[in-house]
Amino acid sequence: MGLWPLLDFMRALVVGCGRIGSAAVQDLSQTLSCVEVVVADKDSVAAKKAVEKIGRRNLSWMLLDVTKPRRLVEVLKNFDLVLGFLPPKLGLRLVKACIQAGKNLVDVSYTPENPLVLHDQALKADVAIVPNCGLAPGISNILVGHAVAKLDKVEKVHIFVGGLPEKPTPPLGYVITWSPESLIEMYTSKARIVKNGKIVEVEALSGLENLDFPQIGRLEAFYTDGLRTLLYTIQGVDEMWEKTLRYPGHAEKMKLLRDLGFFSCEEITVNGVKLQPSKVTAKLFERKLYSHAVKDVVALKVEVYGSKERVKTRYIYTLIDFYDEKGGVTAMARTTGFTASIVAKLILEGKIRLKGVIPPERLGMDGEIYQQIMAELGGRGIKIIEETSVE
Repeated sequence: MGLWPLLDFMRALVVGCGRIGSAAVQDLSQTLSCVEVVVADKDSVAAKKAVEKIGRRNLSWMLLDVTKPRRLVEVLKNFDLVLGFLPPKLGLRLVKACIQAGKNLVDVSYTPENPLVLHDQALKADVAIVPNCGLAPGISNILVGHAVAKLDKVEKVHIFVGGLPEKPTPPLGYVITWSPESLIEMYTSKARIVKNGKIVEVEALSGLENLDFPQIGRLEAFYTDGLRTLLYTIQGVDEMWEKTLRYPGHAEKMKLLRDLGFFSCEEITVNGVKLQPSKVTAKLFERKLYSHAVKDVVALKVEVYGSKERVKTRYIYTLIDFYDEKGGVTAMARTTGFTASIVAKLILEGKIRLKGVIPPERLGMDGEIYQQIMAELGGRGIKIIEETSVE
């Protein structure tokens, strides 16, 4: 029996149906029409709405509360593969539940915990757990892994990435394209980078610099905590960091809000009511900074410096993706959600057979898998330009 007949009996569960999760659902259900795709969310109205909007025959939905571990594991046992699009604080629960249930997982929760510590457990369960499989971490890691595999020695890794409105939008030159809670966390959490060969922490929004990006123009970049598994899998580098891209002036405004306490999780009392400023700010961000009318753009640049056969070599990867007007899908949802659905597709097709906790950079280190991912992204109009320079 060939591969495709086997897929007729497969089921995939997508946990979380926000903007990114819904994009993955649409892509996976379309590219693997013979696989049953079930959308699960704690909000049954949202899950049903997502399925009805996409409108494919191989789609259904269910109610699922991931905070109930026993029920979660029992549900997972009915599927061949799981895709996770949960808030960071819930991500590790899904990882552990998939290992317990013996199911493969492609995850975009960006959990703060290090998923690599569960590698041995995942190996024992004979499952593939692919964490941080979105844009950055995600595509950025895949590109780093690809470059590292071609070099004899790696010296520096620089990642620039940002989701932006096509044109600066007042008052912050920014629109919400993903979770406002995760956005605030990005601006408050210390960023881990490698400096002089050692992992150190720096303030988020620090390390400010300007650079010009093709088709977009002048942008500013500042440290954010996006290296994740790269901190542990890419050894011996002198320098490695990720910086987030925004239009000039954005970082200064975010620092002001942060310093004034708008991002604080410490409760304050207002007219006898206890409130967390960060939650109020997240709601205001969602109300004021999210707009269906504003088209977004994603910019990614990855630079890997090192040597190959004693020749100084630099690999540069550039990705620029725009809002899909025909499909009504944001560039952030395309580059994040489609990456997850592509990796899930390759696992279901048996083209990715690795087991354990598999960080995206490991996928990039495998030449055949890398080419398959690039071909799938290219087929969806997500183009990555690779350049090489030598000294």
